[in-house]
Amino acid sequence: MEDTGNKDRREEIFSRAIRAGKRTYFFDVKATRSNEYYLTITESKRRFNNDQGKFFYEKHKLFLYKEDFDKFADGFEDVIGFIKRENAAETESSPDLAVETSHTNVEFEDLTSETEKKELTSTENQEI
Repeated sequence: MEDTGNKDRREEIFSRAIRAGKRTYFFDVKATRSNEYYLTITESKRRFNNDQGKFFYEKHKLFLYKEDFDKFADGFEDVIGFIKRENAAETESSPDLAVETSHTNVEFEDLTSETEKKELTSTENQEI
């Protein structure tokens, strides 16, 4: 007896893909045989195999079950909050890391060295 409907349900309840640079993250909701939902988080990175001369996808999977959702979410929020606070503190305390927001107008003539200016002037004078 084959229950393809239930198997398909387990495979495609809900899915979200997030592209982030060279990585793609997949969040897939699946169900156990007793129809309890769980989450798989997959990180997929495109890699090149020098021996075979082909690209392949390296995947890492994490399975997260409903009894761990709250603890996982709390820990995740704590870590992300810490990183954001630390990065903000580093930017404020280190002017080298701060993003420059003021701009100076630069003319093309400003990019020419004094020697090049003299050579250009002398060439222009010879042409006259």
